[in-house]
Formats: sequence, C-alpha cells, structure tokens
Amino acid sequence: MPKTVLYARVSTTDQTLEHQRYQAEAAGFKIDKVIADNGVSGISTRLAERPQGKRLYDMLAAGDTLVVRWVDRLGRDYRDVSDSIRHFMDEGVVIKTVINGMTFDGSTKDPIHQAVRDALIAFMAAIAEAQATATKEAQRAGIALAKSDPRTYRGRKPSYSRMQFNQVVTLLNAGAGASAISAQTGLTRQSILRIRNDRAGAERALALWD
Repeated sequence: MPKTVLYARVSTTDQTLEHQRYQAEAAGFKIDKVIADNGVSGISTRLAERPQGKRLYDMLAAGDTLVVRWVDRLGRDYRDVSDSIRHFMDEGVVIKTVINGMTFDGSTKDPIHQAVRDALIAFMAAIAEAQATATKEAQRAGIALAKSDPRTYRGRKPSYSRMQFNQVVTLLNAGAGASAISAQTGLTRQSILRIRNDRAGAERALALWD
C-alpha cells in the first residue's frame, strides 16, 4: 500500500521533529512514517550519506509520497538536491514540500509540463544552494568576529534560527505576506517584519550567534 513518509533533518534545538511534523499535518498531509536525521549538517552532508537519508533510498517505492519541509532537506547543494529529486521521481515517488506546497512528480508525459517541472527543480535547487552558501559565510563571519574579540557584546539572541531567517527571506522574495510567513515558519509577525524592514541588521545579529 502506498505510504506517505516525512523526512526531517534536526540540526539545532529549535528545529524540533515535533514542530516539523506539526507543520506537515497542519498543511494537510497524513503522515504514515517519519524518518529523521538528528545532528546532521545539511550544508556539508549529502542526503545519501546521512544515516536516515540512506533509508529513504531503500524504503520508498513507486506510488509513495515523500514529504519534506522544503527542498533544502534533500541535499547539501544544487547538484545533490537535483539528483535526489530526480532519483525519487525515477522510482515513481512523488515529492511534496510543506512550504510553498510544491509537487515534483515524474509520471507526467506532457513535454510542456516536464519542461516546467525541470525548470522549477533547477530554480529551487539553486535557491537551496544559495541559502547554504549564505549560512556558511555567516557562520564563518560569526566565528571570525568571536575570535577577534571574545568580549564582543552579541546583544539579545534573535528569536529566529538561521534556517527560519533563510525561509523568511525566500518567502518575502516570493511576495508572501507577514501573516502567511508566520503560519509557515512559526515565527511571530513582529520577527518577520523586523527581518523585512532591516534584513542586513537581522543578518548581522544572527551571525553573532551562529
């Protein structure tokens, strides 16, 4: 019987498995099984090299649905995300995202639909890599700052994580409103508006705590 599997990656304390499952179910998904990698870096480890990521390749079959919070869960960079999506589509698995409600289905035979789907895969994979690159650069900047002056006052810790910041920026760029972004990320409208109104300042504050 076809099954719906949620794959979650939990790398920080605020990316809880319960929160990711709640968001998926709130979006209308009926989850049969949850597969989660804990403490695994999404910006340095390929999906196929993660302990539980490997399981997806063995357990998913034609007719199954793979649910992820967003496409960045499926790889560390452009090629990894693209290859993962195409592998599962070739196996007859439908991939769906909680954020933006995207669907990647390899069953379509219409060349126009295929072209649109492939372009969307490339675009979303590129965004995922751009976010990963931004995260690594911000982490390096934060480490460099801390090393230059260990007494540096970092201020109040931001109410959002690096992942949430990247998601807010992505959704803002897509034209989403603060209320809609709040519902998808779990952040308050005030936090979202703070990022929207001073993105550079929000980025600097976050870099101090990465």
